Amino acid sequence: MKIVFFGSAQFAVLSLKALIASDHKISCVVTQPDRRKGRGLLLESTVIKKIASEAGLKIYEPLQVNSPESVQYLKGLNADLYVIIAYGQILSKEILEIPSIFSINIHASLLPKYRGAAPINWVLINGESTTGLTAIKMTEDMDAGPIILQESTAIIPQETSKELEERLSKNAAELLMRTISVIEQNNYKLIAQDGNKVSFAPKLKKEQGMIDWNKPASVIYNLIRGCGGWPGAITFYKGKLLKIHKASVLQSVISPSERQSGRIVEISKGGIVVNTANGDLKIEELQIEGKRRMKANDFICGHNISIGETLGKK
Repeated sequence: MKIVFFGSAQFAVLSLKALIASDHKISCVVTQPDRRKGRGLLLESTVIKKIASEAGLKIYEPLQVNSPESVQYLKGLNADLYVIIAYGQILSKEILEIPSIFSINIHASLLPKYRGAAPINWVLINGESTTGLTAIKMTEDMDAGPIILQESTAIIPQETSKELEERLSKNAAELLMRTISVIEQNNYKLIAQDGNKVSFAPKLKKEQGMIDWNKPASVIYNLIRGCGGWPGAITFYKGKLLKIHKASVLQSVISPSERQSGRIVEISKGGIVVNTANGDLKIEELQIEGKRRMKANDFICGHNISIGETLGKK
């Protein structure tokens, strides 16, 4: 089968490698153009481009994938199937209908739940216990196409967004190859998504990582898990941004009448314990503005931190 692979982000890496190792012909890899990044604003290629280059594959990097020039180029590849995984641009109906069979996508949620750019983050932020992957035939409406295959997985209670992404990316490569196999054998059914069960997972904004200490410890804990990497779960300490990387939930011994959300109530080698609306949060790894990530004990040793101080105030 002649396949054009669309991908840019790390999540798509193992899927591309699985295709490279298969008997299918990859006619072209379409990825985002090189971008200037870092303090030196050096041009950096996507991780998908690097892998495609190493494999000697044809690479196409359109700035606007839906432009007339891109349409003509893609038509010239005469592909049977398009595979789109974490590409980064929305494809038009015209492009999705170019391949002789159709276009497929592996999405990191149990569709129709969590349509959008950040399903892995939002399932953790919302405290879900189960997630999964869905292979769909793509349509012009975002993540709304009929389901080809789907598989679920339990979320590990302490799992972070990075850890869950790594695990799902491995499963996505396996699901992709199974999906291509059933399509090749014409052994599949297209199942329409239930419109009554749709929910969304939009790209996270920086302000969504701000901790509200007036919420329960469990809610804050899930925010920390879900916002790892970008945007990070953040608060303020003595006017400086403080990013919390790792924490745990504790039952509070302080009576509700004495509680003050955001107040530091315990300092030890094990962590910094903070009051919330319900339960306490023990901060175990953190990062103050302008400094590296560190264990709570290292932070305590380097800062004049005291019981009774409050987090969250500029």
